[in-house]
This record gives sequence, C-alpha cells and structure tokens, in this order.
Amino acid sequence: MMFDQVPTALSGVFMLLPIVRKDERGSFTKLYHADCFAQMGMNRPVVEQYVTSSHKGVLRGLHFQKPPHDHDKLVTCLSGEVLDVVLDLRRQSPTYGQHCCLRLNGEARMQVFVPSGCAHGFYTLSDQAELLYSVSSVYNPEYDDGILWHSAGIDWPDQFPLVSQRDQEFQAFADFKSEF
Repeated sequence: MMFDQVPTALSGVFMLLPIVRKDERGSFTKLYHADCFAQMGMNRPVVEQYVTSSHKGVLRGLHFQKPPHDHDKLVTCLSGEVLDVVLDLRRQSPTYGQHCCLRLNGEARMQVFVPSGCAHGFYTLSDQAELLYSVSSVYNPEYDDGILWHSAGIDWPDQFPLVSQRDQEFQAFADFKSEF
C-alpha cells in the first residue's frame, strides 16, 4: 500500500499518510493512485483540482456542495500546517452533527478524505499554507453552500480569525436542513 490509512472519529472520513521518499535531490510523493484509492472505498473519479494559499490566522469553511453536484474531496496539505476540520452532515450517518479536527502538514504531504455529505474547513497555523483539493464533481456555484464556522461546537484555535465575507454569512448549523 502506498498510503497509511488512519481512521477518524467520523464515519467514512480518514486521514492518509502517503509515503514520502527523500534523498539528496529532495523528495518524491505519490498523492493519488486510482486502484489504491478504490481499495480504500474512494471510487468516484477526480474531475477537478484546485489549490488554496492562506496566511496564518485565516479560516476557510465550512464548505460543501449540495446534491446533485455534491462531491468527495481529497484534501492534501502541500506546505505549512493547518487545523483541518470535517463536519458530518449526513442524516443517516452514526456520526451526524459531529466533527473531527486533524492537524495536517505539508512536509508529510498529509491528506484527508472528505466524503460527500460532509462540510470541510481549515485554520492556518503556520505563516503560510497551501492545500490541494481533488474533487469528484465540477464546482457549481448554484449548489455551493456552507455552515457558519463558529456554530457547530468546533474548538478553533482563534476566536477572531480572518474569514471571508461569504463564509461569515453561512447559516448556523442549528438552522441547517440537510439534503444528505
């Protein structure tokens, strides 16, 4: 196996630790392998990728896409360190309404698999961090949604992070009616 799979407190959410090979030239890391990921239950194809770059104290999230444009996400920390958060929005899940917090760092190329029906966000702990998102559906602004970052009982490291206007206007978790 090219990845160590680490379960989290949420059903179907797990952290992946890829093998980072280092030598005098630098490093080499395989971030994705379709057959390997299918064996772990990640069967939806990657159809879009994007990268975020954030400064220390930035909080992004909690984001998701609603059906029928919902997607699985594979989030990879390329540089820096973040507190990564996943919130379960799946009504039939045994962990509905619960969240998990994971520290991801770029040196180890740490990844988290976020299945459809979960909201995702992160807080930048280092001076700068870059995250790579590999998703199973193309972004559709009409189905883009989120949960207000401070409304789901998450213990963020900062009570006054830098948050976009859009993220500040999301609905509170208590008011959310899940379509998942």
